[in-house]
This record gives sequence, C-alpha cells and structure tokens, in this order.
Amino acid sequence: MNRTQNTLGLVLATASLVSLPVLARAADYHHVHVTSSNASEAVKWYARYLDCQPLADRDDGVDCAGAQVVFDSRPTLGTSQRTGIDHISFSYADLTTKMAELESVGVRGSGVRLQRFADGSTLRDVPGLFKYGFIFDPWGTRIEMVEDADTLGFHHIHLSATDPAATLTWYQEMFGGESARLRDRLDGLRLGDIWLLAMSAEGTPAATAGRAIDHIAFSVDNLDSAAARMRRDGVAFLEEPATPEGGRTSAKRAFIRGPDNVSLAVVEAGFAGVVTEMAAAVDITTDLQPYTVPRTPWGTPDFQGVWTGDAAHGIPLQRPDDLADVGVLTPEQAAARRERGTLGSIWGYESEWRDTTLGYVKSAPSRQVAMVIDPPDGRIPPMTARGQELRAAARAARRPLAEGPEDLSSWVRCITRSLVQTPGVYNNGFQIVQGPGHVAMQVEMLHETRVIPTDPRPHLGPDITSWRGDARGRWEGDTLVVDITNFNGRAPYQGSSDTLTMTERYTRTGPDTLEYRFTIDDPTVWTGPWTGMFTYVRGETQYELVEYACHEGNYGMTNILSGARAREAEAGR
Repeated sequence: MNRTQNTLGLVLATASLVSLPVLARAADYHHVHVTSSNASEAVKWYARYLDCQPLADRDDGVDCAGAQVVFDSRPTLGTSQRTGIDHISFSYADLTTKMAELESVGVRGSGVRLQRFADGSTLRDVPGLFKYGFIFDPWGTRIEMVEDADTLGFHHIHLSATDPAATLTWYQEMFGGESARLRDRLDGLRLGDIWLLAMSAEGTPAATAGRAIDHIAFSVDNLDSAAARMRRDGVAFLEEPATPEGGRTSAKRAFIRGPDNVSLAVVEAGFAGVVTEMAAAVDITTDLQPYTVPRTPWGTPDFQGVWTGDAAHGIPLQRPDDLADVGVLTPEQAAARRERGTLGSIWGYESEWRDTTLGYVKSAPSRQVAMVIDPPDGRIPPMTARGQELRAAARAARRPLAEGPEDLSSWVRCITRSLVQTPGVYNNGFQIVQGPGHVAMQVEMLHETRVIPTDPRPHLGPDITSWRGDARGRWEGDTLVVDITNFNGRAPYQGSSDTLTMTERYTRTGPDTLEYRFTIDDPTVWTGPWTGMFTYVRGETQYELVEYACHEGNYGMTNILSGARAREAEAGR
C-alpha cells in the first residue's frame, strides 16, 4: 500500500473483482439507516448542511441526490467510526468552499463537528483522486466530504473490513453491482450512482446494530425468492422475511448478517419504511393527579431524596412568540425541543455525557411551553429606566479579553452557577435532606449546599450579604416557602441587583414529581415581579449525584487568562 492510500485510509483490493453472472443477484441500493435521537431534527440537519431534501411521503428521511437516508428515533450506542460501516460520503464541486461554510457554523446548536488532521487542517488533496475531509453529524455518523465532479451529492458507503477484497466480492455475489475503479485508484462496486468501497480494519470491526449507521438496505423484486437463494449460499438471517409491524406498505423486509458485523436489510420493491415510535416515556410533569404528600416523623412534608431537572431541560425561560396561544406542546414538539436543547449544550460531547439525551431518562420531556408563568403572557416585565442603565453598564464593562479572575463569571470561577438552577444538558441532580427545623439542599452543578432554617428566626442584618443571599424557610400546608434576601448582587440572575428579593416554593405534586416555583422581585430592575416554574423528577433509581470538582484541573481559568498575559508580554517588547 503506497503512502497516498495510507493517508486516505482506503485500501485497494489485492485481487480484481471478477464478473459473477450466475451468482450475482439483481438488487438495488435502497437506503442507509441512521440512528438519531430525534428523526425530525435529523431531517432538518441533513437538509440544511448536506443539501438533502425531506422525503415527500414520510417525515423520517431525506433524499440526497437520489439516495435515501432514513432516521430512527432512538438513542445511539455510539459513533459509526470503526464499525463495519465506518462512514458515508457526499461529493461537492467546490469542497474548499463547502468545508469553510461548515466550519463557520461551528459546533454550537445543531452544528457541525469537523475532524481535523494532525496539522490542524480539515482538508487533504490527493493528486489524481480528489480532495477530502471528514465531518460528524450530531448523532455520531462519520461523513466523508469529497470533491468529485463525476458524482455529486451522495457519493459512497465506506465499509471497514478485515478483508476488503473478499468483502466487496461478497456484496457483488449477494446484490450484484458493477466492479469498477474509482478514479482508477480504488476498487469498489458501482450501484447505480453510488459507490460501495472498503478499507482495511484494525482488528474486527464493531457491530453496526444500534450504532450511528445501523444498517444499509437493498431492494429486490421478490424477497422470498432472494431469501431462498441467500440461505443456499449460507447467509445468516437476523430477521426472517415478513411485513414489519408498522410498515407503510405490505412489502416484506428481512435482516441478514453481512461480513464484519454489518447489519443489512433486504426489502421488497415498494417498501416505504416503518412507522416507529420511541418507547413511550410517561410525561409525569404536565398531567398531574391528586396526591397525598407523605410526612416526616416530625410531621412536615417529606421532600427527601435525589431529584433531577432533566425532564425540564429545553424549556425556554420566556414564552416564544410563535407559541403565544399554545397551552402545552405535543409530545412530538416537546421531544424535538429537547433534542435542540441537548445539541445546543456541550455539543461536541458524545451522547453518553448528555443526561438529557432522548430515551436515556425515564420521564418524557416536559410539554410546558415556558418557565415564566406570571405574568400570564409568559414574558418578563419591562425593565425600569434604572434597570436599563445597569444592563448597559454591565455590557460596557465586559472585557473582550479577561485580564483577571474578576472579569470572569462566578460559574467560571467555581463560586456559584446561578440563583436559579435551570436544567442544563447534564449534572441536573438535586438532593434534599431534612431534619427538624432545617432543610438542606444540594445541587450537583457547582456542588453547592444550602442549609435553610425552617424555624421562626429573622433574616440577618442588611449589612451581611452573600452570593446566594440569606434564606429563611417556612411551611405553608404541603409547600416549603423559602424567602431569600441580602444578595450581594455579584451573581445576578437575568440582570438582577442587590435589592432583589427572591421567593422559592417547593411542592410535591406526585410520588416522583417536585414542583419548583421562583418569584423574582427587584423593583430597581423590573416594573413588576415575575414567577417561573419547572418540575423536578425523582431519580433515586437511576441518578446519583457525582462530585463536581470544579477547581480540579481547571485549565479554563489558566488558559483564558493566558491571553491577557500574552498581550501584556507583547506590549512590553
């Protein structure tokens, strides 16, 4: 293998493929099946970034220049890389421009993650072949971008094989295709306008089932006849030919095992996919039932346990304009919103880092439209003239390059995250421990614990202030009410000042739900008070608070401030 081939990671078959008119099966490429947490968001991503078109007759796939890519709404077991189907490929006439466009998008939101080579570049140019680079979709599908004017759009499917030549021979024997050489450099199969290529694997490739690229599908005219031939050839069936439950047509489908742990679907002509739904998670945060709150041995409502805000992740603080008249979201809308929220947070992390990945938690995404419930329009009241002045002053004081720790947020400095612990993509744990006269609340993100007295005692004097204020609790029936004053104003919430008074209300609304309401009253900043709400879900059987060791290895602080030190050194030269 020469150096050019090694750079590409493609392997030329050592023996040319022979024509097999007796064994070759008449089959057509049908689709690539990609696992994503939410099919509707995957359709939008491929349409936006890879120029595919949503299928006209279904909502779970796209047409990419004549090649279908279909999505399955369920959690993926990991990236396609180093499985039997390592990646799929798209071709563009001007790849340099396309990759620059994708790099400018960045990884935030439903963004694009580019794979960089050792020198930091995103493109390689192999003379006599083409330019190429790699990106990943948000669900772990590895995608090779190539510049091949002969085949634009969906370009090829790239297998990872212990024996590339034997693998390509097997596919030709099973499904036909034309033996060909891509740019006279790479042996492969030509299936209409789509190439099937193979590269040498380091060890046995991982199974594709459940991974980002779950399987490839081929279409035949008569599945029963094709299955009989395959059995005679020793093909192992993972699923026997049958019309699948939820099939959009009566066409049959079967699954077989291909070389190198590849799952393959064989479908009859006319197959139009399957209507599937993720395992139904019960929305216990929106539809509430009558509930009798349990009591502690000393008679107060019992809130003790580990809770999580995962179900509320994705709820916007204020009501969106396009949902002004909507009471609650549909389950489909809530799932899509959760997916967008998950992708919008630490996007580059794989799904195992994201506690809020659809299907990973027992509760369905909350269908609550917005956190602000008062005023009734779901919007924060207008700012006062003084509030606008404070906001403008805060913006003017921001330094484009932090010169010292004081220029950074209390979160970056590992002091406190926020006065309201709105759920993020992970670390949404919240533990409550109670005793006579006190309630202790620990939040996972930034490891803060508040010990709140519930016996009658006054607030501290006005001269004693702190980041999270001075909290005093009391019981009103089944609700714990916490009044908080004495803020130092250095960890503002939505622009609040040191004159803020905050009231929290905790109420158990079911065996596994804890409603949390927070009222923000700061007459210096807003023309009126406002209240937000979301619901925690009990997570003791699935969730354990982990140590949030914020300062350990806090390279962020050092690296951020190193910019200012470098600028100072340059100015001193």
